[in-house]
Amino acid sequence: MSDPATPDRPTAAGMYDYYLGGTANTPADRAAAEQVVQIMPEIGDAAWANRGFLQRAVRWLAAEAGVRQFLDLGAGLPTQRNTHEVVADVVRDGRVVYVDIDPAVVARGNRLLAGTRGTTVIEGDVRKPDQILDHPQTRQLIDFTAPVGVLIVAVLHFVPDADDPWGLVARFLDAVPSGSHLALTHGSADHWSERIRDAVFTIYADTPTPPTDRSKTEIEWFFAGLEIVSPYPGGPAGLTFAGVWGAEDPAAADSDGNRLFYAAVARKP
Repeated sequence: MSDPATPDRPTAAGMYDYYLGGTANTPADRAAAEQVVQIMPEIGDAAWANRGFLQRAVRWLAAEAGVRQFLDLGAGLPTQRNTHEVVADVVRDGRVVYVDIDPAVVARGNRLLAGTRGTTVIEGDVRKPDQILDHPQTRQLIDFTAPVGVLIVAVLHFVPDADDPWGLVARFLDAVPSGSHLALTHGSADHWSERIRDAVFTIYADTPTPPTDRSKTEIEWFFAGLEIVSPYPGGPAGLTFAGVWGAEDPAAADSDGNRLFYAAVARKP
């Protein structure tokens, strides 16, 4: 989830952009991100694994599940081969609503997407689902009587328990019909040492949206009542790592750098 930036304070969104090699980051973002890289050199690989999951999941949803419209929550800037481009590779009539909390990201995103048919960026907070669902541009592009791909990638670990992230996900899914899908990733320190976890979380504590660590079991709760699809041919349906989902060689993709984000795609029955 993006968060409003100030010049002297790092943001999680800017740090993530830095891990991906982007340019939408400030000196404060870069300094904080470099501290994380020193502690966890594989963080860049983990960020790219998460990005790769988004691309593979969207392609699968468009090509295999027949989904033509997507709600991309906490999307950040639509650069780096994002949702609308992947959808356009598969279908001509795809529609994408990007949602971000940062008005600067929204303004820049709409400039980048000017003239791109069936795509918009709106300002919205994932903690306020009704404002997103009822937004005029959402209603203009998304047909809530047809299946929707709800994308919540690398967002919910920035939503504390007090805001009931499970209830927020349920609200978005209540608004879409049977045949819709949820594609979700969530960071977890399950496979980190306590020393690394504490050091990384201390750095992120200086951002406006410090993360909340959740276990695999807690992340599985987001998929309650849904049908989780197999992450790769012949694989067991269930939560896996972002780099493994949809990978051509799942065994090779199961590396330390891919174990930061749990991921799954699930269908609403």
